[in-house]
Amino acid sequence: MSEQFFRDVSPEEPQLQPILSGLFAEYEARYGDYFSRQQEEELTEWYLPPHGLFIVLERDGEIIATGAFKPFDETTAELKRIWTRRDLRRQGLALLVLQELEHRALRAGYSRVYLTTGFRQPEAVRLYTGYGYQPHFDLDCDMELYSHPPHDGRLRFSKIIAVAAPVKEQA
Repeated sequence: MSEQFFRDVSPEEPQLQPILSGLFAEYEARYGDYFSRQQEEELTEWYLPPHGLFIVLERDGEIIATGAFKPFDETTAELKRIWTRRDLRRQGLALLVLQELEHRALRAGYSRVYLTTGFRQPEAVRLYTGYGYQPHFDLDCDMELYSHPPHDGRLRFSKIIAVAAPVKEQA
């Protein structure tokens, strides 16, 4: 039986380059240069504890999936880089990464998570809506969505992962 486990990593680790190259190659294949004018600069420190995190899922010594979060605001973590190796899809690995990121964001003190995906990723939309994420766009026009994207092409989602404890009144 194969052993798989999560491991925290720096996003600059050389062993991440093959899987990150696969991620960005897939983005390029799906979108071409659609997002090139709006690319944000990635800063390594975004993904470092205590406020951020970059994890990999490993099986038999190989990285098979990734995920990360960074601060979005004081109570919200933004999930990023959720990706599964192409040859291992449809095994529930992205959901495992999503669950681990939520758990770790909660432990880091966040009560909400936020993420975006691109308009040409219907499988990601199904994953997020199926796991309780609230879309910030109209799901009813989903057939049009994939051919006529929203103004910037990003599909936004959020989810509450913890309910704040009630404030006790002072006597």
